[in-house]
Amino acid sequence: MDITFPDFLGYCGVTMIVAAYFWQQAKGVARDDWRHPALNGVGAALLLYSLFYRPNPPSIVIELVWLAISAYGIWRALRARTAKGPN
Repeated sequence: MDITFPDFLGYCGVTMIVAAYFWQQAKGVARDDWRHPALNGVGAALLLYSLFYRPNPPSIVIELVWLAISAYGIWRALRARTAKGPN
């Protein structure tokens, strides 16, 4: 089985999304922790990159939605962190 570079990046994206989900289930995620949505967002972006080379319209839609939700999560986390003030 030949794995292309886009496939490799797609597998990295899958790994990141699954790791973020496991992290959430195992430990929970603080509201002001931007790392969790960032991990999801980068994973979604890598999957979208791989889908550019092997298009699958439903997968593209779900990854775009995942990326948008991740962007919202990062914004929300940074806003919550700013509202907290300096440590």
